[in-house]
Amino acid sequence: MSKPGRRSRGVKSSAQSSASSKAYWSARVTHDSNALDLEAEVFTLDDPREIARSLRRSAEASERRKSAPFRSAMSMLTFYINRAGKGLPEGRRRVLEDAKSELRKEFGRQ
Repeated sequence: MSKPGRRSRGVKSSAQSSASSKAYWSARVTHDSNALDLEAEVFTLDDPREIARSLRRSAEASERRKSAPFRSAMSMLTFYINRAGKGLPEGRRRVLEDAKSELRKEFGRQ
């Protein structure tokens, strides 16, 4: 007999099943964003300046973004860093955080 309030094994609650179907929504946002058409694998580049330049090119070329190019580019970079969370290796996080500074320089905001 199971305890009150507990489900038996193998039965998913609606919250669990909907969570598994939406497990990768953040990857879809990064790939299919209405804000920017990103260059391929921009977040895997090793040079913060190259990441910043790529984001700037994407932001300025985008006809679908809803805000200024700087804001769109910075938002996408911050979104990527935040969604990676604790799983982002420290070296990779450092490169991406440095890319924020480079992005500010690219747009004359520093």
